[in-house]
Amino acid sequence: MRIVEGGLDDARVQALVALHQRLAREATAEGFAFALDLSGLRAPGIRFFSAWDADALLGVGALKRLAPDHGEVKSMHTAQAARRRGVGALLLRHIIAEARAAGMARVSLETGTSAYFQAAVALYLAQGFTPCGPFGDYAASAENRFLTRPTAAASG
Repeated sequence: MRIVEGGLDDARVQALVALHQRLAREATAEGFAFALDLSGLRAPGIRFFSAWDADALLGVGALKRLAPDHGEVKSMHTAQAARRRGVGALLLRHIIAEARAAGMARVSLETGTSAYFQAAVALYLAQGFTPCGPFGDYAASAENRFLTRPTAAASG
């Protein structure tokens, strides 16, 4: 597997990002899904990564700089055919390493609370994330949860 920065012009990446956005919105109450669309992923301060096995797209994820020392993991999604193969963990560790290399001391994320998000939450907890309060512009609700971890000593 190789992880590359970019790929948003690739139709396969665009389709996976659109699927991620649709599924997140379907699993979350109106107004509480914060998955970024293509324009959001192209915004300044966002670094987008795609994971590949030869020509097969395995997953996507992004890193958003919130502050000089704080980043946010955004738009993590593993293609259905690549699930249960460690793609999400590898992509997440890559994003954490990129945040560390960029001088960020910690990364945080917001995710949903419905059953759809259970596997993602298990991945985040296994990779050293712990619950935290809202950060950035987020507000706490029954529809979301917040996790954070230092970028040092990536686990897994």
